[in-house]
Amino acid sequence: MTLNITIKCIDCGHEAKFDINETACPNCGSQWREALYDYPKIGNTLLNDLDNRTDSLWRYHELLPVENPIPDVSLGEGATPLYRAASLGMMLGCPNIYIKDERQSPTSSFKDRQAAVTVAALKEGGIKELVLASTGNVAIAYSAYAARAGIKLWAFLTSRVPSEKMREVALYGTQVIKVTGSYDQTKKVAADFASQRNIFHDLGAKNIPCIESMKTIAFEISEQLTNRLGASGETPWRSPDWYFQSVSGGMGPLGVIKGFRELAQMGLAPAKLPKLGIIQAAGCAPMVHAWKQNAETAEPVTNPRTMIETLATGTPGRTYTRLRQEMLESSGGIFESVTDEETFRTMHLLAKMEGISVEPAAAVAVAGLIKLVRNGIVKPEETVVINCTGHTMPIEPVVLGDSWGRSVDLSVEEERPEEGLLAALNHISCDRYPRVAIVDDNADARRLIRRILQSQGEYTIFEAQDGKEAIKLISTEMPDLVLLDLMMPEMDGFAVMDALHNDKQTADIPIVVVTAKELTAAEKKRLNGHIQLLLQKGNFLSDDLENEVRSLLK
Repeated sequence: MTLNITIKCIDCGHEAKFDINETACPNCGSQWREALYDYPKIGNTLLNDLDNRTDSLWRYHELLPVENPIPDVSLGEGATPLYRAASLGMMLGCPNIYIKDERQSPTSSFKDRQAAVTVAALKEGGIKELVLASTGNVAIAYSAYAARAGIKLWAFLTSRVPSEKMREVALYGTQVIKVTGSYDQTKKVAADFASQRNIFHDLGAKNIPCIESMKTIAFEISEQLTNRLGASGETPWRSPDWYFQSVSGGMGPLGVIKGFRELAQMGLAPAKLPKLGIIQAAGCAPMVHAWKQNAETAEPVTNPRTMIETLATGTPGRTYTRLRQEMLESSGGIFESVTDEETFRTMHLLAKMEGISVEPAAAVAVAGLIKLVRNGIVKPEETVVINCTGHTMPIEPVVLGDSWGRSVDLSVEEERPEEGLLAALNHISCDRYPRVAIVDDNADARRLIRRILQSQGEYTIFEAQDGKEAIKLISTEMPDLVLLDLMMPEMDGFAVMDALHNDKQTADIPIVVVTAKELTAAEKKRLNGHIQLLLQKGNFLSDDLENEVRSLLK
């Protein structure tokens, strides 16, 4: 191969040309190495040539360890969309939250990037057989690309992987070995098998193509943010303030931050790197525990206690050490954990508020962001990008509970189907649900509050866009609760409140004020005794609003 890539050993500093068949440093035997490129040369040509290239991760081919990508192996990997999470951002008071939708990858996972680059490098290096261990998504991605490349794949999966994912792996012709044990035990079995048979073993974060593939997420984010928000002012492209990702072994953010660093080295993006928000499931969070103890290495979790099996890697090894060093020396950031319950609630919230259905591993990152906003670590003015990967898997009973749907029984009125249908529909009418009036002149604010309520309960909701309309609506519909904005033209929320309290018919209806206005002492005194609760827009989360609404409607 004639690729102009230098591979440098992280431990001894030895440099050599890239060779996919060489998996360790020839000088000291370390498997921890990194790829280096001619950044000044690439930086001078890349930007001007991008308009002539296809939208895929291969548009950045000079920065990948493959000399001649084979089109027939590609499945259209990369170039996933970047969405602004408007409702989530409004709820959190952080307007610049973006979702990098890796669900749009060929097998619905950001692991397609890893599989595409690695399999291309293996095929170019003449390797025809491969062994890997996986908790599901990696095996599915590699299976698809190995099938196209004609490479035999042995996939070792822990028995805790959902059966649907196992069957999908097998569908591609992969040889599936189900291991009854933890993921770390499964990795050991796979490594022993590869060694005994002298088969190429995918080493994840220690495999050069794997880390290099993840850089393309950073490249795309910078390019897409620039298209949306314009250049940073100092460089042609911009970078976010935060990059969030849920992690198991941690390879993803390790590659992504390398991508942002390379953009800075080429002069394409700012020298200041994004802070990393690395989120783990609380039942298996060795990195988080080590970070909070200011430890350089992470103690293994031998018995993971989480239902989110794809994140149940108890031994992150040196990846944690490298990420910690990255945060302390250049990028900044934090390791944090969220519970399974928080994760499942976030899955539901994200689907209802943004129309995005994700698997639990992706919801972990969003739940972590919500937690860090609540704790004041992520600031309102900062730009945040979340890696969002995976469709919902068979976890819905946990997320939705038993009452996620309703039945309509037509059998009782076989001779008169029209009346039978109407009668059945009457049983699921929303009229029996608590009635809530939302009063706000801002349509986006009304929509947000409506979606928050709808995402967590069943309500009959009425809306009014000004004070006069509100008084007429409330007097007619007699809701159980009023959610009232104060800042409205002509007739503001204070006037609405006074009118309702002066009318015996509406005087006892509870009022919750939801406002962006910073109230004076006199205004707070005016509200005292007339409302049940004051919530500041941007400072409340959906749980806060929902819990207060529930308590007032009891």
